[in-house]
Amino acid sequence: MKIPGATYRIQFRNGMTFDRAAELVPYLHRLGITHLYASPIFTATTGSTHGYDVTDVNQIEPSIGGRPGFDRMVKALHGAGLGLILDIVPNHMAASLENAWWRDVIENGENSHYARHFDIDWSRRLTLPFLGDSFEALLANGDIAVKPDPNSGRPAFACYESFYPLTPASWQGREADVFSLTDKAQIAELHDRQPWRLMSWRDASHDLSYRRFFEVTGLVGMRVEDRAVFDDTHRLILELVDCGAVDGLRVDHIDGLADPKAYLDLLRRQTGSDCYITVEKILGEGEQLPPEWPISGTTGYEFMSAVTDALVDGAKIDSLRKAYEAVVGRPVDMKAELRAAKLLMVDKNFAGEFATLLKLAIKIASIDALTSDEKTTRAALRELLIAFPVYRSYGTPQGMTAADNQLLQKVANKVKTSAYAPDTAALDFLIRILAGEVSTTASSDAATFRTRFQQLTGPLMAKSVEDTLFYRQNMALALNEVGAEPVPTAFSLDRFHAEMKTRLQRQPDALSGTSTHDTKRGEDARARLCTLTEAPQRWAECIARWREMNHASVKVLIDGVAPKPVVEWMLYQALAGVWPTTLQPTDEAGLKALEERFVVYVEKALREAKQRTNWGDSNDAYEQAVIDYARQLLSPANQTFLQDFAATLQPFIRAGLVNSLTQTIVKLTAPGVPDIYQGSEALDFSLVDPDNRREPDFAALARQLAENEKPNFTAQQNWLNGRLNQHIIARLLRCRQHAPTLFRYGDYLPLAASGQQAENVLAFARTENDAVLIVIAPRLMFAALEESPAGPFAIRWPQTEIPLAARLANRRYRDILTGEVIFPDDRINLALFDGSAALVLLSE
Repeated sequence: MKIPGATYRIQFRNGMTFDRAAELVPYLHRLGITHLYASPIFTATTGSTHGYDVTDVNQIEPSIGGRPGFDRMVKALHGAGLGLILDIVPNHMAASLENAWWRDVIENGENSHYARHFDIDWSRRLTLPFLGDSFEALLANGDIAVKPDPNSGRPAFACYESFYPLTPASWQGREADVFSLTDKAQIAELHDRQPWRLMSWRDASHDLSYRRFFEVTGLVGMRVEDRAVFDDTHRLILELVDCGAVDGLRVDHIDGLADPKAYLDLLRRQTGSDCYITVEKILGEGEQLPPEWPISGTTGYEFMSAVTDALVDGAKIDSLRKAYEAVVGRPVDMKAELRAAKLLMVDKNFAGEFATLLKLAIKIASIDALTSDEKTTRAALRELLIAFPVYRSYGTPQGMTAADNQLLQKVANKVKTSAYAPDTAALDFLIRILAGEVSTTASSDAATFRTRFQQLTGPLMAKSVEDTLFYRQNMALALNEVGAEPVPTAFSLDRFHAEMKTRLQRQPDALSGTSTHDTKRGEDARARLCTLTEAPQRWAECIARWREMNHASVKVLIDGVAPKPVVEWMLYQALAGVWPTTLQPTDEAGLKALEERFVVYVEKALREAKQRTNWGDSNDAYEQAVIDYARQLLSPANQTFLQDFAATLQPFIRAGLVNSLTQTIVKLTAPGVPDIYQGSEALDFSLVDPDNRREPDFAALARQLAENEKPNFTAQQNWLNGRLNQHIIARLLRCRQHAPTLFRYGDYLPLAASGQQAENVLAFARTENDAVLIVIAPRLMFAALEESPAGPFAIRWPQTEIPLAARLANRRYRDILTGEVIFPDDRINLALFDGSAALVLLSE
């Protein structure tokens, strides 16, 4: 298998086509990229901005160039020696009338060839939750009628621009009568004879007949565990791999599948041993990928979390927490907050999925003649789901693995000793179902229960943590990232080094990402916000001052003030993370451009918190009040605040850029395959999507890289525009290409600094046979930079050394970043390298 040296993620659509991507190949080659990593390229719904709402898995999206454009891009990539990795979506397709398979199922019900392709409960009519109100209400208002489908001419229920095809048995032989229906009772009766029923989107959470992707009713689950479905949905994917156009696959949302291992085993057999495969998978603390999965690893969320360990000041984070709690007005119990978020998901957002599991459990009890009370079973199931500590287990139709049985028992014991312990017998019964300890007669239902349970715990965790808790609790936004732990943890270099050792052992070929299309903010925004943990008291004082400056913009509504102090804390922090490095308070155009992006984020943050407003039931007055407040922050007329904010932010900007440098160097030298998200090779201060899916200025990036020179650590402009990071990436990626085995297989050795600034050094070595790489980068530099007399970005290392083991000492090294040759004895005296922000030393 050819493992990528470095990948570069490009988001297609929104103007990015195959031909435009082909034009970027020379730039990517110069940067040192070995593989373009493409977002989904298959045909999706009209106007799709991301491509995950696939409508035809066996056609390449025409709007981005279709197959001809794709082939031209592949030719350009191969001509430059680059490969291609595709993001594929086996878990779901679009539940859209544009999807021919879905449309066929609507028209023909269970008789459709594709009836079992989608994960549909055919014990009842297919639900179509795409109406703005109930079917009855829309019918009464005259918004539903029987009309010819514009494309087929066949009878369909017309609702605004949508035409839902009627099943042939309900109209064939009496077309004229059907088209002439005007009586609402007759139309309702015709609706009752369809294999589907139209309903309001608001009812989807508790009344849905198909598995959806998370809470997105417009995405329907696929049954790729069925070989026929796998074959139909992977025909083009496998063709592209077989013909050599595609070198690797990134599998989206692997935890959504019924049997991830069986799917990956089949995918590996079909693609062959040379195909590089990674999966989108979020690992909990201490969790590892199942070792039997035939893949190279994950897409890197756990790597992002590990880097945070190195950039957060663990000694001062409690001070930041106390300052935040003073604004909240009470101590924050994150475990209780997590429970509240999970309860909301179980009881409301995933009420339908929960009801399905409960119904199955009651049925199994009846089959096995067990006494089962619905109330106690409900309580036990609820607590089991809430207590589940990872995204999912990986039981199969045959039962749980030994590791998963151990996990289940651990969770059950935790539930039994909790303050919310349910009936013990009911909980034990559920554990037996999951473990497959039921009668032969009930085994099929138990297997279904197991699968549904496992397919629910992932979405439940994701929506509870990433999309609820992380928008409610904003002590440090840098920590509210995909893959991060929701409860307080101890941040330290030791944790970082331990994770890198584990990474080398368990998944050395996994992607190491620091930004993705799904992260909550760009990597450089996150790196800057980590510096708040270095100066928590100063940050708290700043927010208090800014709140006072903008107090007149706070509104008093019926349901309370808007924004509340805790929301103000979030707004100032988010604004600090996204503030451009060179934006001046008097730049009206720059402020307006930032405002347009910021208010979109603010609306999303408020709705995801699900407290005073949410996506399903928006509180317009509240949202508008907070958005008005956010707009006022960036109003050119608000110069008192803007001048203060911009000036106060400068030391955080400087320390954040140093963090960005360290983050970049670590990504390119630690175990794993560096993954660069489009534009982040310079600086990425984006907010959550859709902001992070904006296209970067590729022309400017190419010009900036073309100006070839050694990284200049003392030139302030190179820090501010990201040129320093970009040039370091180009140098380090060339080094990786010249020493691939060192970076892939080399041992990982933590190095400890000693002396005056020992805590400000992150250092490690990679060794493979006689080759050695030593990496030395700065951390926690906020105070040191402020006190530096030599300039805002002059890194100084007074009286600081790194002792070297015998295998590292007394050798000739060349600094990859500057070209300088050094000959350290048994230690590296960092004071000799004042002015160099980092050292990456390769033995010669």
